[in-house]
Amino acid sequence: MLITDSEHFKREYPDFRTFLKAVWKHLNLPTPSWLQLDIAVTLMKGPKRFVLEAFRGIGKSWMTVAFVCWLLGTFPSWNILVVSASKPAADEFSTFCLRLIREMPDLEWLAPTDDQRDSKIAFDVRPAPAAKAPSVKSLGITSQLTGSRADIIIADDIEIPSNSLTPGMREKLSEQVKEFDAIIKPDAHARVIFLGTPQTEDSIYNKLQKRGYIARIWPSRFPDKEELEEYGSRLAHGILQRMGASPTDLAGDPTDPGRFTDLDLRERALSYGKAGYALQFQLRTKLSDKERYPLKVHDLIVMDCDKENAPEKPIWCNDPAKLLNIDHNLAMDGDYFYRPMELVGKWIPYSGIVMAIDPAGRGKDETGYAVVAMLNGYLFLLACSGFQGGYDEMTLRKLAEVALKFKVNHVIIESNFGDGMYTALFTPILAKYWSVTCEEVKHSIQKEKRLCDSLEPVVQGHRMIVDLNVIEQDYHSLSEYSTETGFHYSLIHQFTRLTKEKGALGKDDRLDALSMAVMYWTEQMAADADTEQLDYRARELDKELEKFMDDVLGVVEGTHTPLWTDRMR
Repeated sequence: MLITDSEHFKREYPDFRTFLKAVWKHLNLPTPSWLQLDIAVTLMKGPKRFVLEAFRGIGKSWMTVAFVCWLLGTFPSWNILVVSASKPAADEFSTFCLRLIREMPDLEWLAPTDDQRDSKIAFDVRPAPAAKAPSVKSLGITSQLTGSRADIIIADDIEIPSNSLTPGMREKLSEQVKEFDAIIKPDAHARVIFLGTPQTEDSIYNKLQKRGYIARIWPSRFPDKEELEEYGSRLAHGILQRMGASPTDLAGDPTDPGRFTDLDLRERALSYGKAGYALQFQLRTKLSDKERYPLKVHDLIVMDCDKENAPEKPIWCNDPAKLLNIDHNLAMDGDYFYRPMELVGKWIPYSGIVMAIDPAGRGKDETGYAVVAMLNGYLFLLACSGFQGGYDEMTLRKLAEVALKFKVNHVIIESNFGDGMYTALFTPILAKYWSVTCEEVKHSIQKEKRLCDSLEPVVQGHRMIVDLNVIEQDYHSLSEYSTETGFHYSLIHQFTRLTKEKGALGKDDRLDALSMAVMYWTEQMAADADTEQLDYRARELDKELEKFMDDVLGVVEGTHTPLWTDRMR
């Protein structure tokens, strides 16, 4: 039956779920799953201001496009504003709406006339009365929002990695969405709907709940007891109904097995890492989880390091006066870098400099490397990054250039991959740049536990000093990767998201290289920095005393023996 006006449309599609099935059929998609229909009923009857959080790939944006078309068919006079992280993304949403209207027979009666607005940026539906605001308008979250008016605001995936990586970015985004309060009409039917997947532990979707928004969560797997407690009232009612009186019976099973099987979810968990999977597929963003992460950047000492010398004793502090204002801080929210309180003693040569290499394993792994110097029980991180290659000559040459730049005393290489092949390939290339020995190391302990055990004592004991340039380069190196996945390669991201759980990180190449270098120096770290400093000064005093005696009493004629030592005999 061809729909020709709003009254007919309402009779044909009084329930959005019925219309969603018609749209899916028109698009030659499988019948909507129970979970998609549960999301649909929440879109239709949900709170006035709510956050719809569903795992990646469930099709929430497509469903919301259908929802907008259903609203226009039911209430043609309404104005709908679509806001996305970027203007192109918002335009794609509104373009999809317009195409459905033009191509789906039951929506053709909504197509704009020649004297109405008709573009992907803004369009009217045919029955809409003349108004300043179009029926549908699309904007990016950074666009000029002031002046817009809407009955319905749909914020579709406004939080993405490129605008939520740092606390500064998240705060800016949080302020931008406050403008919605000035845009939404004061009518009883007006609604603001956020839909998306959290990108960080300090997601804007958490902040919205503190502002009165009600959240509904659809995870990829049925929650266990711990997750149930964490979700609380935010867990979608449909999920709770499916779990029934014995919720633990389904714990861990896929919530939408027709779309994502257990095997598929396991593969995604391996790709994202346990923390990333928990965030984007289980929608777990509880801020208290930060206590699970043992490494904090505020325990580090950040300063401008030299390639050859360092102060005898850097003093750690977390004094606000020493806080470093780094715009691209990829650590947890509220975790900041600090300069040292003071630098005690002289700048003297390092005891040694080691370079650790973690060769690329499989898939999209990096070849991670770290250069760490040691002095008086303190470790100085002079360089830490990664190359996209593995065994190719270009990557090996780049690593050799790093060894030459810092004049390292020793190179250690992870041998778990290739069984010595990497060292065999690298050694002759390294010899052309810098004469230094290479040593292979093997590890049998679970990686995450090994990383924690090696790094925690050094970091929490404030014995690790990081060159400011390492932090800068770590962030800028991510430009080589996509904005969706690039942050996984960051040393600071890996450092602050590490736990002892197996598979905690999606990528760990840079952190693994740092851990290897730290382990190399562990035996020599037992020396107390104060004792080392006093010993060094005692040796220097002996040299000065001997020089003074030589100058005063001279030496035995025809020899290099000090005269005062000859007289003492």
